[in-house]
Formats: sequence, structure tokens, C-alpha cells
Amino acid sequence: MSLIKFADVTIGYEGVNVLSKISFEINSGNYLCIVGENGSGKTTLMKSMLGLISPISGTISFDDGLKQNHIGYLPQQSKLQKDFPASVYEVVLSGCLSKGFSPFYSKLQKKTALENMYKTGISDLKNKCFRELSGGQQQRALLARALCSTEKMLILDEPITGLDPIAAQELYTLIKQLNNNNGITVVMVTHDVNSAINNASHILHLRKDTYFYGSTHTYLHSDIGKGFLITDCPCENCQRNHRGGV
Repeated sequence: MSLIKFADVTIGYEGVNVLSKISFEINSGNYLCIVGENGSGKTTLMKSMLGLISPISGTISFDDGLKQNHIGYLPQQSKLQKDFPASVYEVVLSGCLSKGFSPFYSKLQKKTALENMYKTGISDLKNKCFRELSGGQQQRALLARALCSTEKMLILDEPITGLDPIAAQELYTLIKQLNNNNGITVVMVTHDVNSAINNASHILHLRKDTYFYGSTHTYLHSDIGKGFLITDCPCENCQRNHRGGV
């Protein structure tokens, strides 16, 4: 079922088009990675999904009851976030505020925060100060916070930036589990294209004057994909053909 649909959307700033006439559809359960060079419009596109930028032309529609303020969002970490003087539990619980402000958290909100801490493997860090955590632990806490905002979709902006290789792989594994086991639709902006194709079901590759949107398998066999990647298609059929099979 469709969650977000872009139809001939043009987006820009102060009369300058960043993306022109782009069309694609994100369905429930998809894992979409948005890739491309710096300046290609990845962040602009993400902001339009979140309702932070209105399109110049075309339409962005939301289906299946999805509301923009019910999308879980994990932005790139800033220094202010890393030094936030609060407990892990308080940081995660604050994600519930996206669905409406109240001076007190409800029992359901507190239960949701604890459940999402469990899903992201940080239950034992509940009372730790957020700024004392490692980079990987902080990202897990912020991911749990984003999950408090949604039951349907996560938008992640370069989530592995600054993480060491082990922490980055652990975060990739966790995001994949949320997609596979919990049915969360994932939209990830990333520069890590080779890791993206090992996890994503779909790729949106933005370039200055064109774009590709389709399944990861189709991307690997497209001109834009073959020109950008340093890997072969990992699917069983292609590997059999590479070995000379039928």
C-alpha cells in the first residue's frame, strides 16, 4: 500500500530548482535508500517529505492514514545533540511529543519509550546520561526516540556518520530488523551506496539533470548504477550467470 507519492514534483529555493519533475512512490514495507553526490538534492527531497519545504509544482500525497508529524525522523547528529544533558530514557521519551504536547507523559507514552529502548537494545542504558554514551549508543537512543513518533515510517539522514565500522554495521543490522520484523518503512539518505544495496529494497539515485528510481536489483543493472558502484549484483540468478550457469 502506498504511503508517499511524488508526482512530477519540482522543489527549490528562491526561484532556483534543485529537483525537477521527479516522480516515485514509497509503499508500506519498503526500504528506500536515497543516494547521489553532494548537492544533488537528497536533503531537499527529505525535507519535502517531512513538510519542511513545499513543492514549486507537482504533488506530494500521503496515503494509508500517514501524517507528516507521525513520521519518525533521525537527523544528522549535531554537537548540541551529542552533549545533551539528559538521561537516555528522557531523550527517548521526548520523541512522544511529536504527536502532541502535554506537560505530563501518559502511561502509554512511557510504555512506548521502554518498548522502543528494548527494540534498539539500550534498555540497560535507561538511566545513563546521554552525553556519556558512545557514538553508536547515542544513535540507538536517537533511533528509539524516532520510533516513539511512528508506527509506519522512519526517515534517517546519514545515520552512520561519525561511527566506527563495527558500530555502523550494528546500526545497519538494527535498521534492517526494524524493517523486516516490525514492518517499519525505512527511507535513508546515505553516501554509503555499497552498503545501501545490501539492505535496501529500492534505490533513488539523484543526479543533477536526471534520477533513477526502482528496485535495488534493477538499479544494479542500470547505466547509472553500473557507473557508480564497485560491486556485482549479489542475487542468486546473476551469480549463477557469472559462474556460467543457466
